[in-house]
Amino acid sequence: MTELRIPKASLRHAERRHDLAPAPDDAFRDFSAAVFAEGALDRRTKQLIAVAVAHVTQCPWCIEGHVKAARREGATPEQLMEAVWVAAEMRAGAAFAHSTKMIDMLLEAEKSRD
Repeated sequence: MTELRIPKASLRHAERRHDLAPAPDDAFRDFSAAVFAEGALDRRTKQLIAVAVAHVTQCPWCIEGHVKAARREGATPEQLMEAVWVAAEMRAGAAFAHSTKMIDMLLEAEKSRD
């Protein structure tokens, strides 16, 4: 079995990505800067949301980058952990909510037996 290898992002990767598609890369950087700029939500709150989403999407690079950014914006370890717990509840909540599909199937099966 091949071992999963997750490369550490580097300046070399960023430069190569930009060389391959400069316009989209520039647009993405501008978009990211706009999203995380101070607005109706402060930067720390935005980074805490990003930490939660990074855990739900299971992106190790996003987790690393947004935890660091959240800490730079003053997020405490306790706030970071609470953000992860919110993400976990939402992920589990979605599985729980989708159980209605299974229950409908079971109810239909019970009706067809009667």
